[in-house]
Amino acid sequence: MGNIGSIPWKDFRVKRLEACFASNLESMTIMTQQQVLDLYFMDARHKLIDLAAFMDRVDRGEGDPDFRYEAFRKALEVLSSGDAGKAAAVLNVFSDPTMEPIEAATTKAACGAWPGKGNQ
Repeated sequence: MGNIGSIPWKDFRVKRLEACFASNLESMTIMTQQQVLDLYFMDARHKLIDLAAFMDRVDRGEGDPDFRYEAFRKALEVLSSGDAGKAAAVLNVFSDPTMEPIEAATTKAACGAWPGKGNQ
């Protein structure tokens, strides 16, 4: 195949793979709490303020309670817990826990939260 500069093509591919794996291993190292906070705090803060504004808008609105907002509030309780695995637990709050598929779709799009038994 030839060379890349002075490096034979075969060796170049191996070196590139080694560099990719080394890069992935570096990114998989566990950061300290301080490192995580330094990198992600401002982004999380922004999202939290955005969620608070969303909740204010919903709370100001008129109408009957909605299953999506009820699920949203349950998800916030999960976030407030001291338990590990918050991301999976929040996802489970919004997910359909049933094992059997429904006979026919009732809408053309997903609504983001399971409406509960009898509300499908």
